[in-house]
Amino acid sequence: MKDGVNGVALGVFIFFFLAVTVIGFMAARWRKAENEASLDEWGLGGRSFGTWVTWFLLGGDLYTAYTFVAVPAAIYAAGAAGFFAVPYTILVYPLIFTFLPRLWSVSHKHGYVTTSDFVRGRFGSKGLSLAVAVTGILATMPYIALQLVGIQAVLDVMGVGGGENTHWFIKDLPLLIAFAVLAAYTYSSGLRAPALIAFVKDGLIYLVIAVAIIYIPIKLGGFDNIFAAAQEKFAGPPGGKPTGALAPGVNGQWGYATLALGSALALFMYPHSITATLSSRSRNVIRRNTTILPLYSLMLGLLALLGFMAIAAGVKVDNGQLAIPQLFENMFPDWFAGVAFAAIGIGALVPAAIMSIAAANLFTRNIYKDFLKPDATPAQETRVSKLVSLLVKVGALAFVLTMDKTVAINFQLLGGIWILQTMPALVGGLFTRWFHRWALLAGWAVGMVYGTAAAYGVASPTQAHFGGSSKEIPGIGEIGYIGLTAFVLNVVVTLVLTLVLNAVKAPAGTDETSPGDYTADADDLAAPGVEKELPPVTAGAPGGH
Repeated sequence: MKDGVNGVALGVFIFFFLAVTVIGFMAARWRKAENEASLDEWGLGGRSFGTWVTWFLLGGDLYTAYTFVAVPAAIYAAGAAGFFAVPYTILVYPLIFTFLPRLWSVSHKHGYVTTSDFVRGRFGSKGLSLAVAVTGILATMPYIALQLVGIQAVLDVMGVGGGENTHWFIKDLPLLIAFAVLAAYTYSSGLRAPALIAFVKDGLIYLVIAVAIIYIPIKLGGFDNIFAAAQEKFAGPPGGKPTGALAPGVNGQWGYATLALGSALALFMYPHSITATLSSRSRNVIRRNTTILPLYSLMLGLLALLGFMAIAAGVKVDNGQLAIPQLFENMFPDWFAGVAFAAIGIGALVPAAIMSIAAANLFTRNIYKDFLKPDATPAQETRVSKLVSLLVKVGALAFVLTMDKTVAINFQLLGGIWILQTMPALVGGLFTRWFHRWALLAGWAVGMVYGTAAAYGVASPTQAHFGGSSKEIPGIGEIGYIGLTAFVLNVVVTLVLTLVLNAVKAPAGTDETSPGDYTADADDLAAPGVEKELPPVTAGAPGGH
């Protein structure tokens, strides 16, 4: 590790940070709407983004600074088990191709801004809508906090903020400044700011990975040497216990597969994923994006290899989150290390902005408007959402500054377990209204309680509770992802109670949607000669389809 502040790298980092700050404030004038006082404009960019803007926005949304830091850090610490992120991002795109166009259409038709808006309209249940909204906000908060962890890792490696004995205010001042600027341009420009900045962020990340995957192996003597060094480390000392593996062992296959599948199912349940999706201008934009977004999975696979490179380069860090920034510091010229650090830093700003907007939209539409002020005007909704987006950022900042980083990571893992429990209501509701609203709410509650309790009982070498996201699957005996087990319980409870409640003719609520809403495009007209998708299954309840 180099001593002191890396002035060249810091200078390059500041240059790019100032550049995206200017872009963030200028975004307020980009595609400026006649009426800016609406959530459609501030929170969804006027629902006007085309294929490439949506692609960069979704990429900037899903592939975050934490991805840049944590995925190769997992490889660095434990080996190929950390590659689970690659198959799950491959699995997710065929899944979303089946339901995101339907969600876009019905949301465009009825002006839905959040998933909870759709759930309320589809099932006529404010209670179920509230459950989905609260889950989304809870799952998003630690995700925002982890973007701060990514920025902190970069600042630590650059030597900014002083040592551990430095006064907390001086040490955290760069982070405070970064998020004050983020809060300002997000408040001013809404979703347009991260949409524009995403072009810079993704361009930098592709550049850094392309250079790293060629330059670093050359300096380390090729991939043979890299994999040999990793194998030696994971084998452990002679006669000792292995610390990892280049390929997951037989005993780890259930955990690997269930974590990949559960993560794939959960990814587009997150509010920020849906916010970016609903900002597009047509359902065909969504379809095209599901075919080109896998390019990011290719990038992720190359990114993960950096974990092995850090081992071969002899990187030694107490905090695994510092491994990749330290690798860049050690291997790259100072000026390009600054570019790499800027890619990670900006990679935190874009998703943090989208996540805060998504959480604010959920609060405004599904708590404030539904329960506190039903007669709120569009201008009032927008004002409240702007203020809440600031509070969300402040909350995430306070979370990181006052708690251990591993706590933020564990809460993010818990957030993945939670958000998966909203899938039956959202995806199920897009294809059928057979599920009863009370059954969906009960299934959600069972999944949340089981998932939280199971995660609480997982210990790690450093923590007594919330030490991981895998545990023995009841009835099978294999170690698997807690979120997927909770999801299965959720679905079983929903199915059984739906049968019972439909049999006793319990009130099903009013569905405000119609079959044609799920296939409507921007002009509400089907293309000539194109066969419409099958409508949702009729529930037989008042207003059901």
